[in-house]
Amino acid sequence: MMYRNTKLLEAVRAFPCTHCGRQDGTVVAAHSNQLRDGKGRGIKAHDYRIAALCHACHAELDQGAKLSRAERMDFWEEAHRKTVGLLFEAGLVKVVA
Repeated sequence: MMYRNTKLLEAVRAFPCTHCGRQDGTVVAAHSNQLRDGKGRGIKAHDYRIAALCHACHAELDQGAKLSRAERMDFWEEAHRKTVGLLFEAGLVKVVA
C-alpha cells in the first residue's frame, strides 16, 4: 500500500528549493524515481520520499542529460534530507515515542 499525504505535499510548496534555494512559486514535492522507494510504471513513490525542488531543478533531475545516474541519485538524496529537515523544523513531522 502506498503512503499518500496531500497535506505534506502542499506544505513543501512553501519551502525554498532544497537544491538551488530558489523561491519562485514553482517549488513542488518531487518524488523519488527509485524502485526501492515504491516507484513503478505509472506509480509515484511514497509521499514521504519527496524533495522540495523548483521547476528547473526538478526538470534537471528527471530529464537532464548533464548528470550521471549516480549524480542524480546523490542530487535527490541530498535534497530529500534537506526537505525532511525543513518539515521537522516547521513542526509538520513529529516523532512519536
